[in-house]
Amino acid sequence: MRILYAASDQRVPGTTGGSIHVVAVAEGLAALGHEVHALVTPTGSPGDARVHWIGLPPPAGRKELRWANTGAVRSIARQIEPDVIIERYYNFGGEGIRAAAEVGALAVLEVNAPVVDYPGSGKRLLDRALIFEPMRRWRDYLCAKSDLIVTPSPAIIPPDTPTSKILQMEWGADTDRFRPGIEGAVPFDRPADTVAVFSGAFRSWHGTIHIITALRELHARGRKDIGAVLIGEGPELARVREAARGLDGIIFTGALPHDQIPACLAACDFGVAPFDPETHPALSLGFYWSPLKVFEYMAAGLPVVAPAIDRIPALVGHNREGLLYDSAIRSGLPHAFEALTDPHLRNRLGRAARDRAVRDYSWAAHCRLLEQAMIAAVRARGGARMHVQ
Repeated sequence: MRILYAASDQRVPGTTGGSIHVVAVAEGLAALGHEVHALVTPTGSPGDARVHWIGLPPPAGRKELRWANTGAVRSIARQIEPDVIIERYYNFGGEGIRAAAEVGALAVLEVNAPVVDYPGSGKRLLDRALIFEPMRRWRDYLCAKSDLIVTPSPAIIPPDTPTSKILQMEWGADTDRFRPGIEGAVPFDRPADTVAVFSGAFRSWHGTIHIITALRELHARGRKDIGAVLIGEGPELARVREAARGLDGIIFTGALPHDQIPACLAACDFGVAPFDPETHPALSLGFYWSPLKVFEYMAAGLPVVAPAIDRIPALVGHNREGLLYDSAIRSGLPHAFEALTDPHLRNRLGRAARDRAVRDYSWAAHCRLLEQAMIAAVRARGGARMHVQ
């Protein structure tokens, strides 16, 4: 098939989950033999030459103005004549879905942020003030005009959306790049006998501050054999650094290129994802994320430590691929850290985590399922002109 992927606000190459996702899906579909054209904000050499990378950043670099590229996307779609247009959902987007209607392509909406409003939503209050609720109407329109909606959680899709066009699936990890024992230069020396690792954007709901709290408690009890490597940057980084002041065995690497992360994970002993949904009101809709960091930990053969909330026990089996803790109990996270000083337990959980990542959470598996759904949908619409590679 010929596929146009509209994700112009995503920086490629980049270190955020969004940019990693777009690159993985574009490259994964190209690897399956499809002709993929991807609209992105270019930041350098994009990588896989099998993908036709097209630079189309939002005006002034403002993702809120992504909709202003509607005319340009329509023009590109007319030139390419795609069978499918995939749009990465954003509140102020819609250019891909509209272009699909123009050229008769299958419209696929990729959703991992709430389309519906959550209690206390600022957008909801603004919409009500505007009387006609233009933002809600626009989001409902995009879902109605989509032929296929790909999401990890139907709870974030308008409830009147036909279930027949919702493809529920997880995002993933590159299980070829992320694997146990991979070698490569890492910007740190191991700070302790047993090393936890966090890789992420340091947002409040990532709960990174809880890693510091757990280590401070353990060190106060004499367990200074446990340390942590914290990879990334973001709005909570300064607060986490301040909380770690005077605490030994903690390394902050700052943001790293994504191609360095596999070796960094392999140099550590277990991955931590201490999510804190109470700090992010949108998560009142449920834990709708499909967390890349968790899948990358698992692909690297690391046991995962995470709270036993909402969908997480379905993603990581307690005492099977990791250790899940009760976030309401103060000792839960420190206890999990302490348990994973046992190398035999780590090895057992890590092997199972790797096996499950390859089976269930690889980008290759994600793209195969997406491919099957898109081909079936194109054929169901009478896609006689579908380009065959």
